[in-house]
Amino acid sequence: MTGGIAFTKGHGTQNDFVVLPDPDAALDLTPERVAALCDRHRGLGADGVLRVVRWAKLAGDETVPEPVPGVEWFMDYRNGDGSIAEMCGNGVRVFARYLHERGWSPGGGAIGTRAGVRTATVTGEGVSVEMGPVTIGPASVATSGTARFDGLVLDVGNPHLACVVSADPDALDLTRAPAHDPDVFPRGVNVEFLTPLDGPAVGGRIRMRVHERGVGETRACGTGTVAAVVAALRAAGHAAGDVRVDTPGGELRVTVEAGSADRTGATVLHGPAVLLATGELDRGWWESPA
Repeated sequence: MTGGIAFTKGHGTQNDFVVLPDPDAALDLTPERVAALCDRHRGLGADGVLRVVRWAKLAGDETVPEPVPGVEWFMDYRNGDGSIAEMCGNGVRVFARYLHERGWSPGGGAIGTRAGVRTATVTGEGVSVEMGPVTIGPASVATSGTARFDGLVLDVGNPHLACVVSADPDALDLTRAPAHDPDVFPRGVNVEFLTPLDGPAVGGRIRMRVHERGVGETRACGTGTVAAVVAALRAAGHAAGDVRVDTPGGELRVTVEAGSADRTGATVLHGPAVLLATGELDRGWWESPA
């Protein structure tokens, strides 16, 4: 094929993405194109799109922060419905894997995102990402059907409501977005339902399901996993820990350092990142994706 749009398909614990290499910001990445591309019937199918672009080439984009000196690459992340999101933990691991495999940033390194710079380390099949501190807000409530769940408001660069539940998370119906307080989350929220911490703060385990804004239920959520671990640790009376998380898509691990009552110390997300296919999108489809 010639003249097509290059892509790579990848996933992190089955949270899947279409990666679009666009170093010079030449692609017109409209919401309609993103939504069509992520559609599992009329497109390639994915939870989101990761555009690989040089940060300096995005000057003038009001959704993008000013470039940080020395950080070349920016992860332009879009949700499956075409909306823009600040951060994606599984996505940044796949993004780092792509940079590593292409030789654009061997071993990982600093990556620009709308939530700030994240530093990734590629080791074998795994990628660890420094996710920064998590801001801890007040309690709030998620509603799913007739059930109400108390949750903790958390900011991992994007908004989360992490609910520690006594029921089996697998029994919950997440085909619809859980309702939330629009005054607390005016731009929507990712909602996690997780089991209480099983075991010690270091070496313990939780299970989690998540409904992502702009996507729906996903097999995993990186920032949601960080939020869930913070909520589980706080509910168990711990300020820090290293916890394994079982998601429908596989196992992740989160390290949390101690901080203050309303802010954790540094957090690190550890997990796999897989690139599984490369190809070209037909340019005619790209021009008229509907």
